[in-house]
Amino acid sequence: QLQLVESGGGLVQPGGSLRLSCVVSGFTLNYHAIGWFRQAPGKEREGVSCISAIGGSTNYADSVKGRFTISRDNAKNTVHLQMNSLKPEDTAVYYCAARSSLLSLCVLGRDDYRYWGQGTQVTVSS
Repeated sequence: QLQLVESGGGLVQPGGSLRLSCVVSGFTLNYHAIGWFRQAPGKEREGVSCISAIGGSTNYADSVKGRFTISRDNAKNTVHLQMNSLKPEDTAVYYCAARSSLLSLCVLGRDDYRYWGQGTQVTVSS
């Protein structure tokens, strides 16, 4: 049974940092690209960042470039999203997702991902 579980969300002040984690089970990260997505109230789910299965290449939405960093630990079946310099507009439910892929690149299209976690709330507010 494929499962993704996010953690690490919470309330943080503007300019602060959070580190999200996505622990996967039932499959190996060696053959899956992982993406982070977010959905704010009244908005569509959007891609934030992804990391490829092969080579660990990364991709970021323009809105988070230079502030967010994605990384993976295959031995622990875990993918992290380090979020720095957080802004109120980063407030959303954050989801991790997986897609079977042996490509050395990854994409941020939500329809490209088959398996999803339940999400973790991130609120940036003073």
